[in-house]
Amino acid sequence: MDKDLTDIVLLGHSFAGTIIAKVAEAIPDCIRRLIFLDAFVLNDGESLRDSLPPHYQALFDSLARESNDHTMVMPFELWREVLLNDADLELARSSYAGLSPEPYQPWIDKLDLKQFYSLPIPKSYLYCTEDNVLPQGEQWGWHPRMSNRLGLFRLVQMPGSHEVMFSNPVGLAEKMIVAGRD
Repeated sequence: MDKDLTDIVLLGHSFAGTIIAKVAEAIPDCIRRLIFLDAFVLNDGESLRDSLPPHYQALFDSLARESNDHTMVMPFELWREVLLNDADLELARSSYAGLSPEPYQPWIDKLDLKQFYSLPIPKSYLYCTEDNVLPQGEQWGWHPRMSNRLGLFRLVQMPGSHEVMFSNPVGLAEKMIVAGRD
């Protein structure tokens, strides 16, 4: 790193939970804390797709297959009812308009996370209690299913949907400070 950054608090939301795990492997001495915001915490050798309920696997497989470039865009109904279920229709529509297709390959690649799970970096899990992207509960949910994979971690909770950064940015910022403190 040419900027000599240290003492980094790195936050990953949803898919980006996989990204911050791999960044932590690459620069562990630069990171003070990892924050997983309703984020995927995969088991070693697992893909993001592997951690989804079967109905989402089928939907995303279909969306990628039907595109001409192996990408997918979340259907508006799913965005509205599942990802941004705590916002009014106008906010759901305006935020959806900013989405772009995303490559599906990173969703199906299996990740080697052995090094990540050996790192002593402190971790926090920020859980939005109305997030229904993954069905609530132990079998599929963000917490406790994903969060408990971190081992020792700080749990911070707040009301909100998966896309709380649109519906309650100030509340989210406050909880991010709590999750990132020492």
